[in-house]
Amino acid sequence: MPLKGSGKKKIARIRRGTLFLSLILLLLATVFAAIVLGAASIPLKSALAVLLSPFTGLNGLFKGVEVTEVQRGIILQLRLPRVIQAAIVGASLSLAGAVYQGLFRNPMADPYVLGVSSGAALGAVAAMLTGGTLLFAGFTAVPLFAFIGGTSTIALVYYMSRVGKFVPVMTLLLSGIAVSAFLSAIVSLLTYFAGENLHQVVFWMMGGVSGANWSRVVAMLPYALIGFCCIYYYARELNVLLLGEETARHLGVNTERVKIIILAAASLLVAAAVSTSGIIGFVGLVVPHLIRIAVGPDHRVLLPASALLGAILLIAADTLARNIIAPAELPVGIITSMVGAPMFIYLLKKRKKLRYFNTGG
Repeated sequence: MPLKGSGKKKIARIRRGTLFLSLILLLLATVFAAIVLGAASIPLKSALAVLLSPFTGLNGLFKGVEVTEVQRGIILQLRLPRVIQAAIVGASLSLAGAVYQGLFRNPMADPYVLGVSSGAALGAVAAMLTGGTLLFAGFTAVPLFAFIGGTSTIALVYYMSRVGKFVPVMTLLLSGIAVSAFLSAIVSLLTYFAGENLHQVVFWMMGGVSGANWSRVVAMLPYALIGFCCIYYYARELNVLLLGEETARHLGVNTERVKIIILAAASLLVAAAVSTSGIIGFVGLVVPHLIRIAVGPDHRVLLPASALLGAILLIAADTLARNIIAPAELPVGIITSMVGAPMFIYLLKKRKKLRYFNTGG
């Protein structure tokens, strides 16, 4: 017998609950693996003893476990902030990718489609070439200039796209492509004249979280929280926008206000991520596709699930980048591109069988 509506909803809730539980457990496992693996291997019990030491009630579980000061320093000052930053960056890029794909109703949209990455790259390269060492709100000159460049770019793209009181989505997309191409040309020109700074510029463009520290994590966290909360608050409106802007307006959605807020929030996430980690490809493009395959296009589920999976994938990629040629390390952007490109090709083949942007009412 076919299931009734209540039965289908119950199965859907169970499926989503299982997905979130699996993602949370996988995230915890990935975090612990990233902390214990490296050029200096640390026993899991020692890592747990250090991480759980603030909880006095659990200290009895680790009696007799030896933890050296070197191990404690590696965990708390090197690996833990790096893992947290990788998680924030991965979650931010995935969340922004899901928003752009839903807003543009285009599965090819990624977090960099509006030129935020090009603007951030221009700011970062300019800071490198001028030798700036400014420190402000947890950001040194390079991430600070990158953040300013990324946020300024989205403001420029939005201004260029405005037609009266409205901002057509297609015009916004085309403006982003044009501005991105122009800024990329300037970045290439500056790179050509980089001279002795060429290695620093190229390494930053490849993407990575090797410079992670607690001050940078603290500086990034507010932007990530504000961006996620704003986007998730409008998850229902994003679902309605999948039906088209005209239909959404007829259903009572203030489409222009919603677009402004979610674009600003998503671009804030991308600017903060790129400013601290460089340009990391394919995370924000592939992750939303994977989640849509599992749970469909409902943004109330898609957004938090994408954030969790994005954090998992970037932590795993960074751990691989640190260990594959240890004690040296690869830029994590190389790992994500090598893994993400074949995966995306596979997903494109499955796309014909999936209804990516149908909320199902």
